[in-house]
Amino acid sequence: MLPATPTATRLPQFSGKIERSEVALSGLFPAPPPWPAPLARKLIAMETEKNTVLLPTPSVAPPAASSSTQTTTLGQTVLSKGSPAQAPSQTSAPATQTLDKTLHGSVLVLIQFDVSEEIRLDELRDIFGARRQEASFKHPAPGYVQYQRPPVVERVEPLVLESGERLDAQIKYYDYGVLSVVFELPFSGDWDTLVRLAGRWVWDTDFTSFARKIVKQKLERARPALVKPYDKPNGEWLTEDYFVFNVRECAGGPSANELLASEGGRIAQIVRGETIPLSDGERQEILQSRISYYPNDLVVIGWNGAFIYDSAAGAETVIQLLEYANSQLLEFRHYDELLTRELQSVYEFMDHGSTGIWARWRTAKRANRLHTVLLDVDELTERADNAIKFLSDMFSARLYKVAASKIGVTDYRDLVNQKVHTAEELYRFMVDQFHQSRAFVLEFLVVIILIIELFWLFKGSVKF
Repeated sequence: MLPATPTATRLPQFSGKIERSEVALSGLFPAPPPWPAPLARKLIAMETEKNTVLLPTPSVAPPAASSSTQTTTLGQTVLSKGSPAQAPSQTSAPATQTLDKTLHGSVLVLIQFDVSEEIRLDELRDIFGARRQEASFKHPAPGYVQYQRPPVVERVEPLVLESGERLDAQIKYYDYGVLSVVFELPFSGDWDTLVRLAGRWVWDTDFTSFARKIVKQKLERARPALVKPYDKPNGEWLTEDYFVFNVRECAGGPSANELLASEGGRIAQIVRGETIPLSDGERQEILQSRISYYPNDLVVIGWNGAFIYDSAAGAETVIQLLEYANSQLLEFRHYDELLTRELQSVYEFMDHGSTGIWARWRTAKRANRLHTVLLDVDELTERADNAIKFLSDMFSARLYKVAASKIGVTDYRDLVNQKVHTAEELYRFMVDQFHQSRAFVLEFLVVIILIIELFWLFKGSVKF
């Protein structure tokens, strides 16, 4: 038999705890079936006796380091020894709510075409009545930090996609023969929305065909201002496309480091246009090409797209430099193709057309043509390289170097330089071959003249 006194003194307190727990959980679980009264009193008394052994005396405060635990199972609350009864918190749900991740900004699509060797911008402004674009920089810079010959900018009709999206459009004319069509779409949404938009635009939307139609229409009027236009069938000029995702506002106004820590994975997806999360190695490789000027701005540059976290005014500098770097890539691609064709022609001539003594005289013409191509490449390269100056703006200079490296300008420049070096060696070889042939012919003529003189000399002496 159980002692009557402990049961009588402790039963009301313990039963009160059970009642409070049952009330707190009544909305979550159905009430358990009632226990038989004798059995319930016996179980409660046994549990109370065990707790009585472990609980400290009421006059001693519980240790500060002790913690209470509580487990909810099928509508019953089981308390650990010595822990006070606590009802489950009804206010824990708001703590798990996600933060507001609303973004505001715009997406820009840059489509560029290489249409001629040069564009006379002064004549072009007279034709279209367009304005010219001056260079903008992150912070105030001297007046000589600017475009050497600013591009001409003209607004065109907005582009409406099949999805109903309406994009503002403008076209820029660079003096070294490049046209740049810029589409822009403002957006508002969360990060997932921007990731999906990037994946759809980068891979599933053919902006080049839309831009080509605009360029064809504009070149019909601009042809008088073009120098040596590249007449391609169906407008198949060399093209480059690039995507810029400019987030101007982000909920909470995080710093660049906070944004990378919380959304670095999504930023990497946006730069690559991928809707599936990337691997850790790929994400780190993309985020390595980041650069910031202030703590609250960020630029992440990839080979086919860039992410900008900055105001509209701050992002303008980055967009101009990205556009300039892509135009340089387009020019170096043109030089690479031009030199490839010329070198192939020279190799074929050296294999089949330069054999024999007299055939070497034809190498002079081929050498002159090759030298003309080299001079053209040097001139066009210098014009493209010197199109913009930022000598006193070190941030813009560093930004351009990062962009040129990621986009591929540096690689194509090295490739063009190698082919120029090869062409120069071929030119010197061809000139040497021509000089040798000329020297041989001159020596041969001298010998012939000497023989004729000797012949007449001996013939005259015989008559004498």
